[in-house]
Amino acid sequence: MDTKDTICALATPAGVGAIAMIRLSGSESFSIIDQIFKPRSSSPISKAAGHTLHLGDLRGDDGIIDEVLVSVFRAPHSYTGDDAIEISCHGSPYIQQKIIELLINSGARMATAGEFTMRAFVNGKFDLAQAEAVADLIASGSKYAHDLALDQMRGGFSDKIKKLRQELLDFASLVELELDFAEEDVEFADRSKIGKILDGLESEINVLIKSFQVGNVLKNGIPVAIIGKPNVGKSTLLNTILQEEKAIVSDIPGTTRDSIEDTIIIEGIAFRFIDTAGLRTSVDVIENIGIERTLQRIKEASIILFVFDAASTAEEVQEVLEEHRHLIEDPSKRIILIGNKIDQLIEMPKGFKDLVELETIFISAKRKENINLISDSLLRSVNMQQFADTTIVSNARHYEALSKSLQAIGDIRTGFDKNVPSDLVAIDIRKALHHLGTITGQITTDEILGNIFGKFCIGK
Repeated sequence: MDTKDTICALATPAGVGAIAMIRLSGSESFSIIDQIFKPRSSSPISKAAGHTLHLGDLRGDDGIIDEVLVSVFRAPHSYTGDDAIEISCHGSPYIQQKIIELLINSGARMATAGEFTMRAFVNGKFDLAQAEAVADLIASGSKYAHDLALDQMRGGFSDKIKKLRQELLDFASLVELELDFAEEDVEFADRSKIGKILDGLESEINVLIKSFQVGNVLKNGIPVAIIGKPNVGKSTLLNTILQEEKAIVSDIPGTTRDSIEDTIIIEGIAFRFIDTAGLRTSVDVIENIGIERTLQRIKEASIILFVFDAASTAEEVQEVLEEHRHLIEDPSKRIILIGNKIDQLIEMPKGFKDLVELETIFISAKRKENINLISDSLLRSVNMQQFADTTIVSNARHYEALSKSLQAIGDIRTGFDKNVPSDLVAIDIRKALHHLGTITGQITTDEILGNIFGKFCIGK
């Protein structure tokens, strides 16, 4: 990406709206806006102070396009760190397009995806981890995803990585010093303390790596698979939870042939519910494909709602559980039994607590009875207090870099244990530093930048 050009883009969603906002950033921003904007005041925008608003007319060759508000930001006090203009106009798609055409004809070019944030990174407004958190903040769909992205954007995660990298740098400097005095056979790195230093680094990086499972779930929603035999009311339950007719409901077994999913926010936490094909043996090729996908969804789920007909006896439910034990025996998964169709019972079933150890909730998905008990149980499954004041990794790129740095630190330990020459150990130290540096952008390449910012929306 060329960081010298002046770029423009629509920063609000495309389509009709009350207002729209178009961004312009780069060294020619003020000269471009002076060509096309006539403020109510007599002074041109190029003479205006930063962080000021100006009402006026935006004019093209055919006359006035719109009455707009122009926001002025002077370098380095702007989002990108360059001179920048934001044009607030009426939300007509025609007006939006005409303004962008006018800016391009006056010397700007269309921004590529994420180019505004990329310039902020290049100009030192953000490090790379913070810049990535901007995209996560925009995409956040729950309170916890928002809080996580906001903390990372403010540098919480970056500070942790910089601290780890500084510890490695201090350690590396001693090893590099030994190399300078190799002929004198001098040891600057205290071998008795090396183990403790490496233990500390490995421990902190391990905590960050383990937090990724949590961070990924908070960012994308906790996957909840609704499973059970055909015709027990899985689709009705999904529709009731989502409060919309998302899945087709029928008395015919095998109606659901593919997984259907949607997300709902419960007290700030996103839960991604997945309705699956009924578990049974079938000669229907298409239904069997759905059942195979069900098995895959069960593997991916953190919580499983195992739905059964409330008219079943405890022994029958136990038999079903044993039949599918291989699907739910993962100790990392939380299993909740859901006895559905209590509206068809004369009296509530008894004996479940004696025979079935799993938590059991009896509901009527059709009549929306006791659905709140499911929500309460799901919230109990996620103890957010344990994550308070903890740095959490939510980015797959960061997870991969941390894993590689941990491997390099393991190689450093092996090298010292086996008395490997310091120059070879130094190579592994540089590898660990490199991988940690790629997280914050202290070490980067055009390929890395392209992969990261290419996933942003245009205008951000």
